Amino acid sequence: MDKLNLKLEAQMIEWRHDLHRYPEFGFEEIRTSNFIAERLQSFGIEVVRNIGQTGLIGILKKGNSKRSIGLRADMDALKINEQNSFDYISCNNGLMHACGHDGHSTMLLGAAKHLIEQGNFDGTVYLIFQPAEEHGKGALSMIEDGLFEKWQIDSVFGLHNLPGLAEGEFAIRPDSIMASETGFEIRITGNGGHAAMPHMGVDAMLVGSQIVVALQSIVSRNLSALHETAVVSVTEFVTDGTVNVIPTHVTLKGDCRCFTDEVLDKINTSLERIISGICAAAGASYEFDFVTTFPSTINHPEETQHAIQAAIDTLGSDRVNGSCDPYTISEDFANMLRVRPGCYGLLGNGGDAESGCALHNPNYDFNDKILMKGASYWVNLVENKLPI
Repeated sequence: MDKLNLKLEAQMIEWRHDLHRYPEFGFEEIRTSNFIAERLQSFGIEVVRNIGQTGLIGILKKGNSKRSIGLRADMDALKINEQNSFDYISCNNGLMHACGHDGHSTMLLGAAKHLIEQGNFDGTVYLIFQPAEEHGKGALSMIEDGLFEKWQIDSVFGLHNLPGLAEGEFAIRPDSIMASETGFEIRITGNGGHAAMPHMGVDAMLVGSQIVVALQSIVSRNLSALHETAVVSVTEFVTDGTVNVIPTHVTLKGDCRCFTDEVLDKINTSLERIISGICAAAGASYEFDFVTTFPSTINHPEETQHAIQAAIDTLGSDRVNGSCDPYTISEDFANMLRVRPGCYGLLGNGGDAESGCALHNPNYDFNDKILMKGASYWVNLVENKLPI
């Protein structure tokens, strides 16, 4: 169960509220990074700054073992105007911690303080505080700066709060736990003209409309209903037409979510085939971009078992779902899991009015009642992975 004391819990709540008051966008987390570094150094933990621009790592060693573990927390906020009324509401206009990264950083700080003072382990713990998760560039930035080359990090773990999951419950699974996020843009060029004489040109609006309908066949007709879950959504339809003008140019934008690279490749191929065929039939031309911002988050089996055990040690077996359904939301921690084995878990933030509302909502707030649980999970994970 919880290993941290009440005095540390009070400190964690104070830290979390301070971070919440001063949210910063990705790669702009100057104050946040300073706040975290100062506290780590005050605990006696070595700190290395400017890994992935505003990212940092704390390095905590005990004993003589060469084994190691990486624990990652994200730091950035969202461009949302907060609509809460508590006394620690955002002081930075247009920015708020609407995804709980203030809580994630705080839980890792609390675990760090306990581990250096009372941790019972043999090896090295790398405390990874990552910038810019929200736009999918922070993890890659740290990796490109040598995160896994300069330091021998054997495995890496992440943790996120989840509104709608009961307070203090834990959801996790081996294999894909979160979907990839891929945006597509289709630029269609026809031959516009007068709305009264459509036969004089090539109607890009009609071509675009046919493509929108046809794309819905990808999931239903090109992918297995049992084994290849995916979502393909067209989210924008933009033209240069007006009330009596058939447009020459149409742009379609959309979003794809799936759980494996193989399915993503199938979607990409199917999109191109459908677009090409419809445009060729109509005499239109096209340009097509397919850009993956977040790959799917794929947990490694062995590390997942360690995470499940740490969660059970923290919360009890009745509070841990080790085979949860995957989620179609995305997470850039996925990039770290492409480089090192590891696992990503979800800690329930609660689902009632007291505990908060959905992520990325202007009324969201991280639930302080789970700070101790998250920090204790990190401590148990370290002691299980790096036993004396």
